[in-house]
Amino acid sequence: MAKSDDLKPLQKKKQRTNYPWIIKVTIMAFLISFSFSFISESVLTDASAVTGIILVLVFIFIGIIFDIIGVSVTSAEEKPFHSMSARKVQGADVAVSLVKNAEKVSSFCCDVVGDICGIISGSAGVVVAVSVSQKFGFDLFLTTLLVTAIIASLTIGGKAIGKGVAINKGNYILYEFAKVISYIYKGKK
Repeated sequence: MAKSDDLKPLQKKKQRTNYPWIIKVTIMAFLISFSFSFISESVLTDASAVTGIILVLVFIFIGIIFDIIGVSVTSAEEKPFHSMSARKVQGADVAVSLVKNAEKVSSFCCDVVGDICGIISGSAGVVVAVSVSQKFGFDLFLTTLLVTAIIASLTIGGKAIGKGVAINKGNYILYEFAKVISYIYKGKK
């Protein structure tokens, strides 16, 4: 049995709550959610079932991609990116910045974007279910259950596959993402 003294080296320092980050991420979540909802509502109004299905799949895909990015950032190693940054490799300084802020980046990618995409794809799925039910005369209750189950399984299955890839190829995924981001954001020197 472990004594409490044995656990002291394992205990982390208590960190203060980062209220500015909480406020910033809450505002970002509102704006992203509002934008995605606006897109969804605009596209789904009087849209065909096929268009609705495509939109749902796009939101699922975005959620999976951002989940992969979030996990990659937390599993990536910082050291190779410092070496690349010293050689002025494009995106390396952004990758260093992302790894140094892995907690925030992961929270934004997995929790903010990923959760919003899950919610929006679910809401859009209901619209698709109603559309399919009316068009083909299917029972609305069963159609909604089926569509919801398909959306959940695609999201969960996709994220499960993505997490494995992100952990095994974290540095590569982070570098490719950082290269794209480097066109609009320059990492801290």
